[in-house]
Amino acid sequence: MNITGEGTLPSAFDVTGLAVHALSEAASAVALLAQRHGAENPEITVNRDLASLWFAGSFTPLGWELPPVWDAIAGDYRCLDGWIRLHTNAQHHRAAVLNVLGLEGDVSREEVMAAVGLWEGQSLEDAVVAANGCAALLRSPEQWRQHPQGQAVAAEPLIGWGEPRAVPALQDGEASARRPLAGVRVLDLTRIIAGSVATRFLAFYGAEVLRIDPPGWDEPSLEAELTIGKRCARLDLKSAAGLAGLHELLAEADIFIHGYRADALDALGLSDAELAARYPTLLNVALNAYGWSGPWANRRGFDSLVQMSCGIAYAGRAYFAQTGASEDLSEQKPHPLPVQALDHATGYLCAAAAITAWRERLDGTVRNARLSLARTAMDLMGSEPSDSGAPVPHVNSSLLLAEETSWGPGRRLPSAIQIEGVVSETDIPAQGLGWAEPHWI
Repeated sequence: MNITGEGTLPSAFDVTGLAVHALSEAASAVALLAQRHGAENPEITVNRDLASLWFAGSFTPLGWELPPVWDAIAGDYRCLDGWIRLHTNAQHHRAAVLNVLGLEGDVSREEVMAAVGLWEGQSLEDAVVAANGCAALLRSPEQWRQHPQGQAVAAEPLIGWGEPRAVPALQDGEASARRPLAGVRVLDLTRIIAGSVATRFLAFYGAEVLRIDPPGWDEPSLEAELTIGKRCARLDLKSAAGLAGLHELLAEADIFIHGYRADALDALGLSDAELAARYPTLLNVALNAYGWSGPWANRRGFDSLVQMSCGIAYAGRAYFAQTGASEDLSEQKPHPLPVQALDHATGYLCAAAAITAWRERLDGTVRNARLSLARTAMDLMGSEPSDSGAPVPHVNSSLLLAEETSWGPGRRLPSAIQIEGVVSETDIPAQGLGWAEPHWI
């Protein structure tokens, strides 16, 4: 493994180190699969600058602008006894927050700020979560270590592997050392952001990725970033016809990657046990926000919320404090990571798990895998702060790759990893959600 570049993201933790590690794991999984298809111990190179920049975003539009990343009222707010983050990008999550706060319509941040200021943080977090919304109280690392969910996550492995089951071995099919995932069908039921990073990675190495979203669901600020390489279709899984269509796809899929909560899948009749019984050769790779055990196992969550819950934003505030160490920091806002590192790192680790599982599947063994943002956060929080003297990540603009999307032209970063003899490419441009039919090619 060769590591090149010097760029480092400034952070209270080694975010660039996490990026390099996650991409290295994914690259190593590809290299081992390529060896299975005839490659001779391919050399791997990971670039620190590019790894960091991919975690920030790989696509830059030319002559047009991406929509805002955040809803107008999403963000951190001061409550009676601390800070809380409200995640309102999805309309139903926004509606839940406003309902709890007694607000409605096109409210301003100032109105939300005033309403939040009347609440104790824990009470507001509980109320929003109970309303099926998304919120996270700012906790210290020690508070998280003592919290029942923090303790549950600490007992989980970084990648939780299921019990192996024997199935008939497979022939290599279309795959080769050059394109080790060619012909592999990946059914993608993921959302923002981690799972979509995983399936994008698989697409670059030859997998046929079919992403399924419900009617009306859009991710306007992220579609140019995360739909490249994928055919994107829609099914209403709440309808009998839509669920039947999903089962038709599952019957012909090789790998199923999803970010659904366990209780949501159970409600659809898609629990791990039911999937294994109905589709015994299917690889089931799942990720969630807060881990797979403990009282928050089924809690809705996103990267920015997990950072608040587990102490990352608290530690960042202390590390970057503008006041003396002895002064009260409670009035200062939480300080998150410079990028959504939990999402991206978990995504590449998810890709590594899927590729590893597929290599085992070829030889007649099926194992499922589970990952979570909160468990990835544990590894990051065990690292030292970034080197304050290191240069910021940089790439020469001449290396950026021209790309035409359905919204307009842009440039994408070159790959952060190079695997000798293996090609990373796709001929499917970013086209948004819902443009394809829900069928395999």
